Amino acid sequence: MAATSKPDPKQKKDEKKDEDLSEEDLALKQQLELYVDRVQDPDPGVQKFALESMRQEIRSSTSSMTSVPKPLKFLRPHYGTLKAYFEMVMDDSDLKKYLADILSVLALTMSAEGERESLKYRLLGSEGDIGSWGHEYVRNLAGEISQEFTRCQYEDKPLDTLMELVQQIVAFHMKHNAEPEAVDLLMEVEDLDLLVEHVDASNYKRACLYLTSSSSYLPGPDDLLALDIAYTIYMKFDDLASALRIALFLDNSQYVKQVYTSTEDLLLKKQFSYIVARHGHTLELDDEMVPKDEDREQLQDIINNTKLSEGYLTLARDIEVMEPKSPEDIYKNLAATFVNAFVNAGFGQDKLMTISSEASSGGSSGSWLFKNKEHGKASAAASLGMILLWDVDSGLSQIDKYLHSNDNHVVAGALLGVGIVNCGVKNDCDPAMALLMEYIYKDDTITRIGAILGLGIAYAGSHKDELRVQLSNILSDAKTPLEVHVFTAITLGLVFVGSCNEDIAQSIILTLMERSETELSEPLTSLLPVALGLLYLGKQESVEATAEVSKTFNDKIRKYCDVTLLSLAYAGTGNVLKIQKLLGYCAQHLDKGETHQGPAVLGIALVAMAEELGLDMAIRSLEHLLQYGEQNIRRAVPLALGILCISNPKVNVMDTLSRLSHDADGEVSMAAIISLGFIGAGTNNARIAGMLRNLSSYYYKEAGHLFCVRIAQGLVHLGKGLLTLSPYHSDRFLLSPTALAGLVIVLHACLDMKSVIIGKYHYMLYILVLAMQPRMLMTVDENLKPLSVPVRVGQAVDVVGQAGRPKTITGFQTHSTPVLLAAGDRAELATEKYIPLTPVLEGFVILRENPDYQED
Repeated sequence: MAATSKPDPKQKKDEKKDEDLSEEDLALKQQLELYVDRVQDPDPGVQKFALESMRQEIRSSTSSMTSVPKPLKFLRPHYGTLKAYFEMVMDDSDLKKYLADILSVLALTMSAEGERESLKYRLLGSEGDIGSWGHEYVRNLAGEISQEFTRCQYEDKPLDTLMELVQQIVAFHMKHNAEPEAVDLLMEVEDLDLLVEHVDASNYKRACLYLTSSSSYLPGPDDLLALDIAYTIYMKFDDLASALRIALFLDNSQYVKQVYTSTEDLLLKKQFSYIVARHGHTLELDDEMVPKDEDREQLQDIINNTKLSEGYLTLARDIEVMEPKSPEDIYKNLAATFVNAFVNAGFGQDKLMTISSEASSGGSSGSWLFKNKEHGKASAAASLGMILLWDVDSGLSQIDKYLHSNDNHVVAGALLGVGIVNCGVKNDCDPAMALLMEYIYKDDTITRIGAILGLGIAYAGSHKDELRVQLSNILSDAKTPLEVHVFTAITLGLVFVGSCNEDIAQSIILTLMERSETELSEPLTSLLPVALGLLYLGKQESVEATAEVSKTFNDKIRKYCDVTLLSLAYAGTGNVLKIQKLLGYCAQHLDKGETHQGPAVLGIALVAMAEELGLDMAIRSLEHLLQYGEQNIRRAVPLALGILCISNPKVNVMDTLSRLSHDADGEVSMAAIISLGFIGAGTNNARIAGMLRNLSSYYYKEAGHLFCVRIAQGLVHLGKGLLTLSPYHSDRFLLSPTALAGLVIVLHACLDMKSVIIGKYHYMLYILVLAMQPRMLMTVDENLKPLSVPVRVGQAVDVVGQAGRPKTITGFQTHSTPVLLAAGDRAELATEKYIPLTPVLEGFVILRENPDYQED
């Protein structure tokens, strides 16, 4: 009995709530309650008026969504009533559709999780414009559509009505600068092609930026699809330079050709050629791409990099660093050769090898060469190639005299030097091929290696068939010494990098299978799987067939091969699953003698270097491996850090390497010292230079360590600070396969420092030349002559998906070109007078005069 006399607590609460409301809110609440009653009126006229008014109230309040709008708040208690009335009573008339619209909006705040009522009523409602209900409503709908889509697919239901709604939502998003949301919805419903119809000249850049940036986080094959759509959109709006970047990223020669053929503008084609040359993509122009012969010749010259040396020296003169630098207090040892070669790379003059006119009588260059012992002479002769880098004509004439020496080491070095001079520069008369081919069948091993490696460096990425035939013969010849086999395989890997060439893969696999137990434990043999992996560099699934075959190898090399193939095939893809798999290899605690964990650690770095986020996470994982990993893992960690931050000295990585450079384990400390050189390569970083000076006095009794310190010093001052080793370019979007191939080989060689780099194969360090590129922005006019203009250079800012037109660089300074770009820098023109022909200002950029420009 007592229970009934108590007033209902719920009623009391409601009354109390009403007292809290302001007068207008109270009026609104009563008004809306009246409408709810009227909607259930038997007279259609009254119903119509009530629905209209309700609709007005809701619409006027949902245009902005900061808190739950009042009408929605007051209608919440009546949601059930209206729903029941809709289901039971109403007949199919326009009024029913009207009510469905209102229920759809109410469901935004009322519907239970996972019911998707908002979408249900939307599909029953009238066809009207969905945008008028406000952004929040459209967003909520998009979310429900993606769930509904998955369900319909699962149950095999038709999707037509859903797709019509998707069309409306995408159109709405594109109109309101919400490109990322439109792209996300289309990805959810697996219909990105729709995007091409909806973009217009005002928003295509932002849509494409979002597509290209998100592609590194999408699982395959969606990632390639997103890039494909971006390519299509760029082509649609005639943004050809951007389309070319995507074509190169996809490594799609058909697309590259399409970009060339879709314009008549010769200047634009010159700009494309500069981009292609920087990427190291081998391209033979045909008369379809460039109809006129003389134009074609000029463009082919740019693609062949014949002007690279000239541009680089212009930069050097502008920055006033032409004066040759000598390795300090010239230490009479092998390291000086390398330091000298790295520091003066591409300058055409130095104080050890190239003779100045006044000293010519004494023949000073010869004297430095002959101060070296046996294979030291090879590196000394090859260093001449490095100093004269990219300058084929004068390079070959200066190296020529050493080709006639009667010391095999000198000849071998000169042959390697010929390859180095031609690195990245193609020439119609193929001088490297003509000179080196006659030496690859000589009896003397070192001469053969010099010639073979020279060919690899000169023709990296060129897919030259003639080389395949000649070098495969050497591989299949059982009498060939092991080291010649290894270098032949590496050269084939370099020349056919990323080609997935089955024949070469077969030859290398056979070579691996025929090795005896003792040969398999040779340190050089571990480079054979690397050569095999280079054929599939970055080509993802294409490696699977070869990886299956590698499972049949001798136990000694099987896992090593497996890990190396995996890490190279996914290098630069950022594939998270593969990183986890490689981390799994590192987590095992193994018996002595297992070597495959080193390549697994390097693999983590190679796969994760694709984008900034993965890169930072990889650095963290590597820190853990240092703490918990076995010795052979710890030896590889410094090298992995070195490739992750190559030519980009991040402070946290610098500190870790500095700590490891004093490690008790000699291999770890050597790797850390070399890696300090890698992360500082070409930056002249003062802090690293200081660390290395301290290390050189700390290790003054240890020849091996001292050699590493000197090499690192040479790398930090690479090209007097004008060069970079980073394989990424074009705003860190494109990864040059030949550059990465060069780095991979050197890193794998560094896994066994003592027997390879510090042993007698130190000339393998010259393979780094494949990754050396001027880190410059050189603006040229329409005749390709240098043109100095003011540019702003600052830290690049990631503006993907940000509203409005945010600034793309921060903390900038204004310089006149040519300028140097550090890692993570971006440049933009500081003048309206010229229009650049490519959106990304790096390397050679052609400027066209702006016809609309008025002097102030």
